[in-house]
Amino acid sequence: MSVLVRFGVSLEQDLLGRFDKLIGKQGYTTRSEALRDLIRRQLVKKEWEEDQEVAGAITFVYDHHQRNLTSRLTNLQHDHQEIIISTQHVHLDHHNCLEIVAVKGKASSVQQLANALHSVKGVRHGTLSMSSTGKSIG
Repeated sequence: MSVLVRFGVSLEQDLLGRFDKLIGKQGYTTRSEALRDLIRRQLVKKEWEEDQEVAGAITFVYDHHQRNLTSRLTNLQHDHQEIIISTQHVHLDHHNCLEIVAVKGKASSVQQLANALHSVKGVRHGTLSMSSTGKSIG
């Protein structure tokens, strides 16, 4: 387990008050937890910017009735199987499906796959949730 270090932070009273309101609404019980998450978020961002090994989730919604769409999406995933950990397919209604693709690999490869999946004609919406493998953010 890591050693905890205490340090002081100086902020304007108004800024601190706004921060306290924000983290209260988000469910944080202490400023320390909120600051740790802010720091981790920046470290994850740095991992992505430096093209390190990262993890994430690519999600997208599409109409499975669109001609050849399912096979195009499947082929793209097969072309990138070295970074795909898992996929989950959810039937939202008669026409719409949600797919969640868990990925781990170089940030540029993950971003490339997300862009490729999201840009396929017939994909209605997509997002990339950028995360970390946890190795460098402690």
